[in-house]
Amino acid sequence: MSDMLEQKLRDAIIGELKRQAANRPDELSVQAVEDLSISGTIDLDALVMVIAGSVAGGP
Repeated sequence: MSDMLEQKLRDAIIGELKRQAANRPDELSVQAVEDLSISGTIDLDALVMVIAGSVAGGP
């Protein structure tokens, strides 16, 4: 996998998880330091859509 695609996927995943945490702070906590630390419930369908869009070249 190219480094550019890998970084794009990482950014998309972290961005979506942070968005979900911002919308539901009582249910989800996300910290991105060196690694990703997540506590709570993730909307997996929304995360999959973001990843699929990223791979397909979407925003």
